[in-house]
Amino acid sequence: MPDRLTATDRTRLAGSAYSSDRDLAARQSLYQWQTPRHDLPGIAAEQLSGVRGSGRVVDVGCGNGKYVQRLRADRPDLAVLGLDIAPGILAVVPGPVAVADVTRLPLATGSVDAALAMHMLYHVPDIPQAVRELARVVDRDGLVIASTNGERDKAELDDLWQRAASDVLGTGQEPTRFSIGARFSLEKAPAFLGEEFGRVRTIELPSTVTVHDPEPVVAYLASYRAWADQYDVPFDATIERARAIVTDRIARQGVFEVGCRAGILVCRR
Repeated sequence: MPDRLTATDRTRLAGSAYSSDRDLAARQSLYQWQTPRHDLPGIAAEQLSGVRGSGRVVDVGCGNGKYVQRLRADRPDLAVLGLDIAPGILAVVPGPVAVADVTRLPLATGSVDAALAMHMLYHVPDIPQAVRELARVVDRDGLVIASTNGERDKAELDDLWQRAASDVLGTGQEPTRFSIGARFSLEKAPAFLGEEFGRVRTIELPSTVTVHDPEPVVAYLASYRAWADQYDVPFDATIERARAIVTDRIARQGVFEVGCRAGILVCRR
């Protein structure tokens, strides 16, 4: 089994996984074919409706800035700061940004009205410490919004990888696909967040991605190349075998479907 701690290796995260927004953008692009289409940045913006004008919002682990840009467009009255540990990916985010670690935020206690931690806490070595830091920097009446995926999110892609890897190995083995998000899944997240927040509300966002072309699926799988050494199988050969499997499935059935289970957690004291 792959070492799950590589999902939290800062050198790997900043140096290859998120040195640019190429791989993250490939994963985000899969949701073009999502039904129903969940607008996660829009939902996050709605949750901030109670933050008054001139409020301060920080997006921790902002990646390529999808949430930062949406908040600045929808709520120009707010002061929005983007933080991430990867300098490379911050290069594509306009406006005020800074390199920072969620376990040691360079912000004063109670200095922001809201903090976002969207699809990123599973990358943190010490999740409880990260939650404590988020709680520390948010005002007593403020909120933290986090997001992640459920444990059965995109199970069809796990099955696809296992079949492709088994075919490549030719031994009947089915190596488990390296799971980035298992440490902070939708099922586990409320317990982590509940240590610091008295109210944690989960907004579940189930959907189905339906594609008629193999390339979006192939691009999604290939976007995890930064962790290629964790799969115990030749990465490129497995990707190409997965392409062939999906191509055949679409030829026979017309579509390839992937079940998604994401969620947003709204936390208050």
